[in-house]
Amino acid sequence: MEQNQSYLATEKVGKLMGKYAVPCIISLLVGALYNIVDQIFIANADYLGSYGNAANTVVFPLTVIALGIAVMIGDGCCAFVSISLGEKKAENATRSVGNSVSLCIVSSIIITALYLIFAEPILTAFGGRINAETFELSKEYFFWIALGIPFYMFGQAMNPIIRADGSPKFAMISTVTGAIVNIILDPIFIFGFKWGMTGAAVATVIGQIATAVFAVWYLFRAKIVRPKRIDFKLKLIIVRKTLALGLCSFLAQISLVAAMMAINNMIRKYGAMDAVFGQEQYAQIPMAVVGTVMKFFQIVISIVIGMAAGCIPIVGYNMGAKLYKRVKKLFTKLLIAEACVGAAALIIVEFFPNVLIQIFGAANESVYYTDFAVKAFRIYLCMMILACINKATFIFLQAMGKAIASTMLSMVREIVFGVGFSLFLPLFFGLDGVLYSMPVSDVLTAVISAILITGTYKQLSQNESLQKTE
Repeated sequence: MEQNQSYLATEKVGKLMGKYAVPCIISLLVGALYNIVDQIFIANADYLGSYGNAANTVVFPLTVIALGIAVMIGDGCCAFVSISLGEKKAENATRSVGNSVSLCIVSSIIITALYLIFAEPILTAFGGRINAETFELSKEYFFWIALGIPFYMFGQAMNPIIRADGSPKFAMISTVTGAIVNIILDPIFIFGFKWGMTGAAVATVIGQIATAVFAVWYLFRAKIVRPKRIDFKLKLIIVRKTLALGLCSFLAQISLVAAMMAINNMIRKYGAMDAVFGQEQYAQIPMAVVGTVMKFFQIVISIVIGMAAGCIPIVGYNMGAKLYKRVKKLFTKLLIAEACVGAAALIIVEFFPNVLIQIFGAANESVYYTDFAVKAFRIYLCMMILACINKATFIFLQAMGKAIASTMLSMVREIVFGVGFSLFLPLFFGLDGVLYSMPVSDVLTAVISAILITGTYKQLSQNESLQKTE
C-alpha cells in the first residue's frame, strides 16, 4: 500500500496536479452538465421556455442540498484516506470508506422521503410560486429528481473516494458515462416524446443510475482501500473524523443553498415591483435569467473546485508525511491556475454575454429577457477572479486538515455575505441589488482569504524550518 501511494511524495508537483486535477475537473464539469443540459433543452423547447427554465432554477438548490451531504461524506473520506495513508494507517482508511458508503445510503433515503412528503412547502420556500405555471412545472420536475436522489448521492460521494484510491480516470469515466446518457435521452424525451419536465428529469435520473452502477462495481474492486464487511458497520470515531474533514464541503454547498433561497425570494419580491417583470407574463424572466447565470458560474466553479479537490489526495499525503515544502509549492501553483481560470471566465461574461444567452433559449423570449440577461451576466459575475481564488482557498485549507478555518471562511462567504447582501442591497437598488450581492461578497471574502493565505504560507515555512533543526 505504501508503495502504491509513495509517488505522491516524490513525483513533480505539476505532473501530479495534472494527473489528479484534470480527471476531477472533467468529472465535476460533467456532473454539472446534468442540470445545465436539462436547462438548455428545457429553455429551447418552445412549449416550456422561460417557465420551465424558472422551474429548473427553483429545483436546482434542492439538488445541491443532496450534493452537499454527498460531498461532505465523499470529500471527508477522501481527505481522511489520504492522510491515513500518509501516516501509514491503512486500517483507518478502509474503515472510513466502508462507513462512508453506509452513511451515504442511509442519508439519501431520508432526504428522498422528506422531499416527496413535503414537496409543495419546500418548493414554495424556494420561490416556486412566482406564477402558477412555474409552480406546476417545478412540482413535475421535482418529483422525479427526488426519486433519483439515492443514485445521485451515491455516485457523487464515491467519486472523490475513487480518486483517493488512486483511480481518478475511473472516477471521471463513471461520471462521464452518466452525463452522456443524460445528454442522449434529454432531446429524445423532451422534443421527441414531448414529456416536458418529466422527460428532462427522467433522463437525468437514468444517467445518475448509470454513474452509481459504475461506483458499485469499483467499490468491490478497489486497488488500495477495498473495505471488508466489518468496515461498513458505523464506528463513531471514524464517522466523526471523516465528517469533520468533509464539513467544509457540506457547508459550502448548504450555505450556497441558503444564498440561492434568499436570491430566489428577493427576485420574486422585487421583480413584482418592477414595471416590466411585475406583469404576469414576464414574472418568471428574472428567476430564469439568474438561474442561467448561475449555471454558467457552476461550469466555471466546477473547473475551480476540480483543480483544488483533485489536489486533496496530494496535499493530504504530503501533510501526513510532513513534506511541507511540497505543500507550499502546490498551493502556489493552484492559486495561479485558479486566477487564470477566473480571468478567462471574466472575459467571456463581459464581452460575449449574448452568445451565452442564445445557448439558453433567448431566441424564444422577449427583448426584456435578453436585456436583463446581459446585465445579469456582466454585474453578477464581474469578480470571477476573486471568486475562483476564494473557492480554492476553502478547499486547500480543508485538504491540509484545517477544517475549522476552511469552514468559517466558507460560512462567512455564503451566509454572512451571500445571504446578507442579497437581502440588504435590494432595499436600496431593487432587483439590481440582487445582482450586486455576488461581487460585493467576493471582494470582502477575498480580503479574509488573503489573510489566511499569508498565514498558511507562514505556517508551512515555520514547519519546514523546524524540520531542518531536528
